[in-house]
Amino acid sequence: MLNAMDVGGIATIIGGDLVGGLASLALPEVSDAAYKALATQILSTRPEGTFARKEVRAVLFDAMSSNKLDELADRLGLETRSALRSFDPAQDDASWRRFLGFFGVDATGVAPFHPDSPDEPIDVAFGLFPHQIRAANRVWQKLDGAHSRVVLHMPTGAGKTRTAIHIVSRYLSTYEPGLVVWLATASELLDQAADAFKAAWPRLGNRTLNLVRYWGDYDGDILGTADGLVIAGLQKLHALSQRDSIAPLQLGNKVRLVVVDEAHQSIAPTYANLINQLANAGSSHAVLGLTATPGRTWADIAKDELLAEFFDNTKVVLEVEGYDNPVTYLMAEGYLAKPTFRQIEYQASQELADALSCVNEKAQDLDDALTQKLILEASRNQAIIAEVRRLIDARHTRIIFFAASVRHAELMSAALFMLGIDAPLVLGTTASAARRRVIKAFRERGKQPMVLCNFGVLTTGFDAPSTSAAVIARPTKSLVLYSQMVGRATRGPKAGGNEYCVVSTVVDVNLPGFGDVAEAFTNWEDVWDE
Repeated sequence: MLNAMDVGGIATIIGGDLVGGLASLALPEVSDAAYKALATQILSTRPEGTFARKEVRAVLFDAMSSNKLDELADRLGLETRSALRSFDPAQDDASWRRFLGFFGVDATGVAPFHPDSPDEPIDVAFGLFPHQIRAANRVWQKLDGAHSRVVLHMPTGAGKTRTAIHIVSRYLSTYEPGLVVWLATASELLDQAADAFKAAWPRLGNRTLNLVRYWGDYDGDILGTADGLVIAGLQKLHALSQRDSIAPLQLGNKVRLVVVDEAHQSIAPTYANLINQLANAGSSHAVLGLTATPGRTWADIAKDELLAEFFDNTKVVLEVEGYDNPVTYLMAEGYLAKPTFRQIEYQASQELADALSCVNEKAQDLDDALTQKLILEASRNQAIIAEVRRLIDARHTRIIFFAASVRHAELMSAALFMLGIDAPLVLGTTASAARRRVIKAFRERGKQPMVLCNFGVLTTGFDAPSTSAAVIARPTKSLVLYSQMVGRATRGPKAGGNEYCVVSTVVDVNLPGFGDVAEAFTNWEDVWDE
């Protein structure tokens, strides 16, 4: 084919720059045959780059017979030979290999030609949604002072942990060496933070540093660490301070940032003292609180004001342009599931009805004696079981059940099991390995329904996006607690969850208007001066 090609075609294959460079060398006795041999060598040794050039394909087509052009067009699945002029064989691997094979190039092991696009989106492995980025940037600005304090207020399911881990990673990258302490009370929250940091730092970090665990059975060397992230249980750190009052000050002297998950717990006296020791021991420290409920109560403004004062009345709330409430946006855009609230009704015995009528209006929870009567009320438990079965019939396969007590969780787990429903039990006393196995199985999507029964364990830090229904049988007047339980089922499709969810609540006493997730999010705005 090259023998029939003119000098211009040969020069096109070799390339103008290379032809010009050879001419400048004025090599003796260089014939046209030598140029054709060089063109053949280039086609055989550099097929990907050479055949991918449109001008090279054009001179090759000019030198080919009509029959050969028809044969090539047919091999590439084109209707006419004229279509060869505009067809790019490098657009997909299969066409590219068929094209090369037609010209005698062994396509085995030949890397397909993928020209770089002038505009190519590059995905991130641990990215943030736009609203999370805006919130993280605003927090970063607030943490600029020597002893700055700020609360990041985001709805449950909106990515508080992920957003905060970005802030922590940015802090550690900016301050080297640097030590950040992450505090929480629940092991699930602490596990979640550790997992998130392990996923984030290899992508966001700038050096090798230490992740130190200090909760439960973990006894990391928190006092010997100067560069990294210490994730510690508040209870265990408090116990250390009781044994060694200097230890928190020694740790705090190296700390640049303290992160408090479930920040509404910060003003509990023992915790507040510990956080202050960590945050005030050195010359430049900051405190970041994370919460979906920036208040301690539903209606006790005095306690809520103490929390606001603890964080210098500084709060960054998730904001979305065009929306008065971010929850409305998050639901509309699929970040949060759209909830349907149902009440589970039952006919209480006279004895229970009389006892419930005497409940102190200021009490957040029922006392132990009344709770005991409640969990043994047959009509109540039968109504709960009926609701679980209704949810299963409605094709909910991952349901979380919040019991009124440990004994109630055990009872309902056993009852559901006897009815052929997989209903594993997770309690505070459940061994760590067993808890992880149960939670892992629950997180996996499956057609077989599973009802995860718990009491006082999975209200915070538990993330199972496949959960599409929550059955709340734990009586409470705490909007904080109720919001946390509801949040276990509100992960939306963009967060790996569901478009819709159901929250079924047993209402034993009149609760103060719970049932609107968006309204609950703004309940404490009047006590924060942002």
